[in-house]
Amino acid sequence: MVVGTTEFGQKIGVGADLSGPSSGLRRTEQFRSERYIAVILFLLSFLYLCLFRHFTTMEPDEGIILQGAQRILAGQVLYRDFFSFYTPGSYYALALLFKIFGSSLPVARTALALAGAVLSSITYLLARRVCSLSIALTLAALATLTTLPYRFLVLHNWDSTLWACLALYCAVRLLEMPSRKWAFALGLFAFLTVLFEQSKGAGLCLGLGMGFLAIWLLQGRRNLLNRFEFLAFVIGFACPIAIAFAYFASQHAASTMLADWLWPLQHYSRANRVPYGYQNWSDDARHQLFGTGSLPERLIKVVAISPCFWIPVLPLIAVGLLAYWIVQARRNSAANEKSAYYVIVAAGFVGLSLSTLLVRADIIHFMYLQPLNCLVLAWLLDGRDLPGRLIRSARPLLTAYVVVALALFGLVPLLGTRAAHNQVATRRGAVTTGRKDTVIDCVQAHVPAGETILVYPYLPLYYYLTGTFSPGPYDYFQPGMHTTEQANEIVRELASRRVNVVLFETSFAEKIPRAWPETPLNAIVEDRIGDYIGHNYRPCRILTSPAGWRFFFMVRTDLVCPTN
Repeated sequence: MVVGTTEFGQKIGVGADLSGPSSGLRRTEQFRSERYIAVILFLLSFLYLCLFRHFTTMEPDEGIILQGAQRILAGQVLYRDFFSFYTPGSYYALALLFKIFGSSLPVARTALALAGAVLSSITYLLARRVCSLSIALTLAALATLTTLPYRFLVLHNWDSTLWACLALYCAVRLLEMPSRKWAFALGLFAFLTVLFEQSKGAGLCLGLGMGFLAIWLLQGRRNLLNRFEFLAFVIGFACPIAIAFAYFASQHAASTMLADWLWPLQHYSRANRVPYGYQNWSDDARHQLFGTGSLPERLIKVVAISPCFWIPVLPLIAVGLLAYWIVQARRNSAANEKSAYYVIVAAGFVGLSLSTLLVRADIIHFMYLQPLNCLVLAWLLDGRDLPGRLIRSARPLLTAYVVVALALFGLVPLLGTRAAHNQVATRRGAVTTGRKDTVIDCVQAHVPAGETILVYPYLPLYYYLTGTFSPGPYDYFQPGMHTTEQANEIVRELASRRVNVVLFETSFAEKIPRAWPETPLNAIVEDRIGDYIGHNYRPCRILTSPAGWRFFFMVRTDLVCPTN
């Protein structure tokens, strides 16, 4: 039989006032001052993140979602007309945003700043339940400084992190105050995470499932929700599924969609597998970090980059905290409200971290979970719920180090952004770069908007910013991940559509050992697309990106190079 919410609330203490001294758990939203703090934090975080809206280093990954959204605006259907192994959420959400406000990089980046501000507020609201005001607010502010600025790029990774954190927040509210609205919201945000990134969504669902199962077992196998709340959860979870499948079925793309969703299981990890906590540093970056500057400068740099080494440890600490609170709840013969909070949040974080471990366990992907990393830090630095005198005695020193290290870590991208003064007028809005970009000006001078070109192998942001399109369904090509059949398809499209212009990045091979160290050697040696370009196109000039990567501007051998 279904147990009512009142009985369950009495069992774990969530049906009563959680803000009192006996419970030890603060239901933050009940206090007007706390709501004001969360709103002010949101506004200040948004204003700060807007400082990064126009700056770009022409990162290869950013153009994937941007160009996909542009294809959708042009009438194309994801999976049917162009390839992606991501779930469709980010593409269509961004296309809708562009439809309303116009297609430009600043519009997309403004939405990104809003998402970052929401993440900071969620971090505060979750941390404040068990931490002091100073610790919760400090770690939420550090989340603002270090999360989005680390890679202020329009990516599906940030979208899925937003939905995952909202799902965790709803799970906490559901335990505190069981109701149909929180059950529905939990189901909705959980599957939205899947719909924006399938691996992270699967990890979140696994983690939440483990958390709720643990609480259910610790409660003597009593039901957490009544039948109406469970039905609300199922409806919230099923609605995005139904909408997605109905749309793609109407476009005759449902089977292709499922095949593309499963494509990474066979192909992604082959070239993207890296050691746990991999740093992605080039030899030049290591030299700049550790081999240049005076001794004080080197010490400051060491402190500034030190979070890169211990941030990957925080998910492991979350595993330990999950086990600790399960044991504590078991010893107390009932999971009180604080135990339930820690179990569900830690379990959700562990599930998300597991998805990172299975996909690509480098520092970049751990940074995509930085709001939750900061939440674990808040638990550690507050320390009131952790055993041991050593932690308590070391807390002031540890807190000072963490604050200084993360503040310096967050200062690096801000300094890079403020020092950038090269203005580039693109067809998708003005952008600012640290060094001169000669690619965009050349393409816009010689290729009309809407024209088909090939940017090879991997920088789709140039398609978006220049208002051009690739031939066929692929906007980028990664050796060792994409297949031989896909390479042959690109060659066929080049030949059949007689594409006039190719941007060929000659320096791409230099990135492979650093970015994709497990790339099979034969995938680099057997470059079918590069061979075809070399035989059928002539180089006209050498161009450079802000990061110093070299591109040949090439035209077909039966055409004349532009003179101006």
